[in-house]
Amino acid sequence: MGHLRHLKQEYRELVEHLGGGTVALPEPAGDKAWEGWREILEILYTPEEARLAARLPLKPTALSKLVKRLGVAEAELKRRLDALCEKGVVMDLVHPGTNETKYLLSPPVVGFFEFSMMRAKDSIPKKRMAEALDAYTHGDDAFAREVFGHDTVIGRTVVHEGALAGEALPDVLDFERASRLVDGAKSHAVSLCYCRHKAEHLGKACDAPVDNCMSLNAGAEFVIRRGFGRKVDRAEALAMLEASRKAGLVQIADNVRDRPTYLCNCCGCCCGQLQGINEFSLAAVNPSGFVPGCDEVKCKGCSRCSRACPVTALTMVGRRVPSKRKNELRPELDADRCIGCGVCASTCKSGALEMRRHSRPQVPQNLIEKAVRMALERGRLANLIFDEDRQPLMHRVLEAVTKLPPAQKLLASEQLKSRFVRFAATKVKDPTGG
Repeated sequence: MGHLRHLKQEYRELVEHLGGGTVALPEPAGDKAWEGWREILEILYTPEEARLAARLPLKPTALSKLVKRLGVAEAELKRRLDALCEKGVVMDLVHPGTNETKYLLSPPVVGFFEFSMMRAKDSIPKKRMAEALDAYTHGDDAFAREVFGHDTVIGRTVVHEGALAGEALPDVLDFERASRLVDGAKSHAVSLCYCRHKAEHLGKACDAPVDNCMSLNAGAEFVIRRGFGRKVDRAEALAMLEASRKAGLVQIADNVRDRPTYLCNCCGCCCGQLQGINEFSLAAVNPSGFVPGCDEVKCKGCSRCSRACPVTALTMVGRRVPSKRKNELRPELDADRCIGCGVCASTCKSGALEMRRHSRPQVPQNLIEKAVRMALERGRLANLIFDEDRQPLMHRVLEAVTKLPPAQKLLASEQLKSRFVRFAATKVKDPTGG
C-alpha cells in the first residue's frame, strides 16, 4: 500500500468506492504518479465532499432515495449535490419525460477527468490540475491498464467517411458513420477538448483546434446544463465534423451503437486514448473495422500518410524497382496497431489509399451492455448489480447478460455466485443463435 497511509481517510474511502465502478482510480506505484493521484483527489474534493461522494451510488438514483440512504435533509442534500455537479464529480441526469432528476457519482473517465478541463475558468486550478493529471496518467501504467488493459474499452474509432472505398459504402452501418451519430442525436454540445486544454497548461499544445469536443444526447444535456460546454445545433455539429476531418483528426465515439454520449476529434499527440497506444502499446481504442488499402500505381511514395498516422501504424519501406537505381517508398501497414481511422487516406493527395472492410467491430449495443462487459472483465459485476435499489438495474443488467457470448455468460455466473443469474444465463436463448 506504500503511500496510502498518508492519504486522508475520506479520500481512501472514496478511492475504494470508485474501485467498484467500471473504471476505478487505482493507486499507482511510482512516487511522481502517486503525488499526482493524491493531488487530483484533493483538488476535486474537500474531505467533506469526499466523504459524501464515497456514499453515493454508482448508478443514477433519485434524490428521494438518496435522502433515505444518506440521512440528510432533502434541501441540504440537493445543495451539496448541485455543488458537486458544478465540479463534474457528480452527474445529474434529467428524465426527458418525467423531468425527474437522478444523481450518480462520476467515474474518472469519461467523467471528472474530462469535466475538470472542459471550462476555461472555474474554481478548479487548471495548471495544477493539468500537472496532477499528467503525473498520474504518465508517471506509470496503473491507470492506463485500468482503462485500456481489457477487451472492452471506453471509445471506438469512427472511420473518415470520405476515405471509404466505393464498394465498402453499402456495407457501412449507421453506427459506423460519425455523420449518422450526430444526425441521429437529440442534443449536441461542444466543449474545450480536455486533452488539448491540458496540454496547453503543460506547454505541450499542438496546433489542432481546441473547441471541438462533442457531447451527444444525455451527455450533451448534462454538459449544457452545468456549463461545461455550449449548445450547438445539428448543422454546426456536422460542420465541425467535416472541419475536424480536414484537420486530420481522429474521430472517436462512445463505444456503443445506440445513443452515444460523446464524439471526440482527437490528435495522436494529446489524446489520452491514443496515448494509450503510443505510450503504453495497449489496445486503447476499439478499431473501426476498416484498414487502408494502397494502389501502388498511384502511390508517389511521399510519406504523407505515414507522417499523418496518429498511432504510427504505417511505415514507409523501400522497394526495388526494375531498371531504377533508387528504391521507391511504399507504405507498409501494421494491421494489429491500426485503428482504422482513415486519416492516412484522407491525407493522401494522389488518391492511392482508401479504406476497405477488414472486420466487423464488436461494439456493445448500449451503455448498459458496455458497463456489463467492462464490469465482467474487471471482476466487478456484483458491484454493478448489487448497488442500492437493485431491482430496476438488475432487470436491465440481466437482460444484457443473457445476450453475452457463452464464455462471458459463464464468467458472469462465476462472479456473482447467484442461482438467479445462472438460471438467466443458461435458460434464455442466445439471440445470435449460438
